Amino acid sequence: MPGVWNLGGDLRLIVDLVRRNDREGLEHYAYRSVHELHTNWVSLNLPILTAVIIQGDALGGGFEAALSSNLIVAEKRARFGLPEILFNLFPGMGAYSFLARRASPAIAHSMVMSGRIYEAEELHKLGIIDVLAEDGKGEEAFYDYVAKNAGRHNAHRAILSSRQQINPLTLKELQDVADIWVDTALALSRTDIRKMERLVGAQDRQRARVQTP
Repeated sequence: MPGVWNLGGDLRLIVDLVRRNDREGLEHYAYRSVHELHTNWVSLNLPILTAVIIQGDALGGGFEAALSSNLIVAEKRARFGLPEILFNLFPGMGAYSFLARRASPAIAHSMVMSGRIYEAEELHKLGIIDVLAEDGKGEEAFYDYVAKNAGRHNAHRAILSSRQQINPLTLKELQDVADIWVDTALALSRTDIRKMERLVGAQDRQRARVQTP
């Protein structure tokens, strides 16, 4: 949708699973999510680089999805955030792990705890976003990057492989964090769940706004 890249996880489903105390359902949801993100992080175990172009809001699980790519291109209008702390939860699909490796554990902790929205330019300065593009120029910036670095692909792959050797991110790590997320979700109070439901309503209103001609 215009102005939206990804608003994150299926909060309506998560609320329903929490209300039913459905641990198995939450585990299935979390494990499927982290498996996909880890596959992207390790470049599908192929000699390629995965890339993403962000041209709108990337929030919660949407931000985690972006972070799982090897290369992040973002337009200046893009906004990023991890709002889970606002309803007494945390982003359990890899945000902390990805941010700790892209920036530092201290930055990861600060971003997860803040719940605030970050502009693309701020994250570019932190090294979380690789390429910052003017609005409407994200695809052009991506192809420019590919053209300029085409002759260095072998080196880029080697550097990425070295980074993953030095500071590996395993699927087990993501699953272990997902287990903590499930435990935390099942411990939410009725007040916390009502906050989540209000966010579901806000997501629905944003979808309706961008879909209206």
